Amino acid sequence: MRFLAKVANIVWKDLVAEFRTKEMISAMMIFSVLVIVMFAFAFKPVGDTVKAVSPGIIWVAFTFSGILGLNRSFVNEKQNETLTGLMLTPVDRTAIYFGKVITNFIIMAVTEAISLPLFFIMFDYGVAGSILHLILIIFLGTLGFVSIGTFLAALSANTRASEILLPIILFPILIPLMIGAVQSTAMIFDQKAFVEFAGWVKLLAVYDIIFLVVPFILFDYVLEV
Repeated sequence: MRFLAKVANIVWKDLVAEFRTKEMISAMMIFSVLVIVMFAFAFKPVGDTVKAVSPGIIWVAFTFSGILGLNRSFVNEKQNETLTGLMLTPVDRTAIYFGKVITNFIIMAVTEAISLPLFFIMFDYGVAGSILHLILIIFLGTLGFVSIGTFLAALSANTRASEILLPIILFPILIPLMIGAVQSTAMIFDQKAFVEFAGWVKLLAVYDIIFLVVPFILFDYVLEV
């Protein structure tokens, strides 16, 4: 319970600081909306065309806007010299990791909750498949993204070119996650039964578990780098 309370305190600190400045969420929203608008003008809103390209557009908007948030999550701590203060507090350092993961997940969820309806409006496209299945895929994809992304953001924050380094080391690791998320989303839009894309859901779930456990073990060493 003490561990959870410390994680909650870190989440509360980060969210209060973010919603005061709105630095991360505003940048993520602008980028996500820009991607959607650009693709809306690039493709004619015809049913078959939209159905074919929409899963990729949605996840491109989510991941690239999420990169902006991940970059700032530890860079701000380094610039304000507050990361050292967190490391000196009497708390298990993995609490810092889980606090940052939850914060990044919440900020990404807010961005997705706004940009996804905008996508359907801009493309004049209605979800034909199950909304609950789509929410499940977005949840698993976002969780996997922030779990490994937060870990690598902490690693790259110690370098001078963290904004450049993070995408370079993150995107190759994200390939299985992105394939599973895009394929699952496409099958949902095609009104496939859950059993037909259950394998992709299992892939996403396994990916999430692996990249929550591995950073949990290694995060203490990353902060010392």
